[in-house]
Amino acid sequence: MALDGIFLRHIKNEIESVALGARVSQIYQPNREELVFALRTFNGNKKLLLSARANSPRVNFCVTTPENPAQPPMFCMLLRKRIGGGKLVAVRQMDCDRVIFFDFECVNELGDTVKITVVCEIMGMYSNIIIVDSDGVIIDSLKRVDLTMSSRRLVLPNLKYELPESHDKINIVEAEIDDVVSKLKNLESEMSLNKALLRVIQGVSPIICREIEYKVMEGSTNRIEGVLCDKLNSKLKNLKEIAENCSGKPCVIYREDGKPMDFSFMPITQYGDFTKIENFDSYSELLDTFYDARDSKERMRVKSQSLVKLLTNTSERIARKLSKQQIELKQCENREQLRICGDLLQANLYRIERGAEYVDVENFYDENYSTLRIKLNPAISPATNAQKYYKDYQKAKNAENVLTEQIKKGQSELLYVESVLDTVMRAENERDLIQIREELTEQGYLHRQKGKQKNPSALPPYEFISSDGFKILVGRNNKQNDKLTLKMAGKNDMWLHTKDIHGSHAIIFAEGKEISETAIFEAARIAAYHSKAQNSSQVPVDYTFVRYVSKPNGSKPGMVIYVNNRTLYVTPLNGIQE
Repeated sequence: MALDGIFLRHIKNEIESVALGARVSQIYQPNREELVFALRTFNGNKKLLLSARANSPRVNFCVTTPENPAQPPMFCMLLRKRIGGGKLVAVRQMDCDRVIFFDFECVNELGDTVKITVVCEIMGMYSNIIIVDSDGVIIDSLKRVDLTMSSRRLVLPNLKYELPESHDKINIVEAEIDDVVSKLKNLESEMSLNKALLRVIQGVSPIICREIEYKVMEGSTNRIEGVLCDKLNSKLKNLKEIAENCSGKPCVIYREDGKPMDFSFMPITQYGDFTKIENFDSYSELLDTFYDARDSKERMRVKSQSLVKLLTNTSERIARKLSKQQIELKQCENREQLRICGDLLQANLYRIERGAEYVDVENFYDENYSTLRIKLNPAISPATNAQKYYKDYQKAKNAENVLTEQIKKGQSELLYVESVLDTVMRAENERDLIQIREELTEQGYLHRQKGKQKNPSALPPYEFISSDGFKILVGRNNKQNDKLTLKMAGKNDMWLHTKDIHGSHAIIFAEGKEISETAIFEAARIAAYHSKAQNSSQVPVDYTFVRYVSKPNGSKPGMVIYVNNRTLYVTPLNGIQE
């Protein structure tokens, strides 16, 4: 992504214009790689996000913030102790490099005013957040770097802070354009212009270098030897002006399918008609929008790992058990042959010699009276052999009844576990996961933790309004599905669920009116979205009145049976109006 030095310069300017002089009211650490500073500014409260995540390192004001853990991590506690209540007095950037410094004026334990600096290094997988005192000594860092990780630059408490290694690039804000062009010409003539720009200019990303090359070369050879110098001078002057005055325009580049591809501080034209450009009012809004959806899914993926592992292992265990039981059940299909052997031995006891290993007898159960060879145990009497066949028959008969019941229960349990796994995969926040854990604890899949703090109240069902005014509610988990269908809904309300696909219950509330076809169609699309098939098309959704839905005694949460239903085939849709 294109969060380069010049882009960071724009963000630094944006933060400086809003938050300089702001007080730190609170500090959060939602996860091990992100920090959120709550600031009281002259223009109201702001939340400043500092992220050192490898796939989305950034600094920006954020609107939506990740959920916070019940107990703050030690690094967060240290920040609160050192910087809590501090005043932001300066925001600095090292040239056009991807390192930004936040200087806070704080009061220490002795009541003295001291300066504490938070350094945010935006460097992909090497991104870090470091706390430095007024003498330039590291207090601590989000990611400690010792000798086992790097021999060049250590990041440990009580060591002097050192800037990341410089690559001897030109800071275009301070340099003359002629010097930049001169250095470009001294590179290999066969090198492409975009790679040469990337090697020479500090703080520019590959997409910016490709854009300059695209505008300069006009479709001709992209090697340095063929560069149109006048045009290159013009484009570099334009880049210098944007960087110097922070006059860029934040924009996101979208693919044809609507997925965000990249972002920049200047219009990107190199992709032609294959992309679309969306402009934003601020750089913080751009980054918040660009990363919010992707990061929220990643956070939920990490937080739900333990549940996913538990449910996956449980599902595999049940599936293995079912497989063995079905093999045993198949073996029970031959139990009638055991009874026949017992009957034939009982009828022919007088013909069987003690110690014989087998006997050939006429099978009077066969219309042709064919001869049947029956295997015997020579160590026991013929009568005992007959009784053994009867016992094996009875054992197989009992086993068939038990196995049939166990397989039925196992299949029901497997469906339940898979439905919970689907709910976990679709969970949107930690409160959803807490409710799922509570459900699994009640069902005996998890042990209740002693001394655990009281869980937050459950979130309400998803609520939508159809285009013609009907209220639609959708359950978030199995327990909520039961409550929604069996307690909240009336008998004349409409119940919807994906056909033979795990998903949430959806209810259209009639409220004394006849439910329209439009409301049913829209609710079906919503039900399809809140299911395992949300990324599919032509998803079958069953619908019927709530009075035709019932819950079998002893069944797992979310499990119901229904009759008098119809089926719609729809494309999933994430709601109409929330």
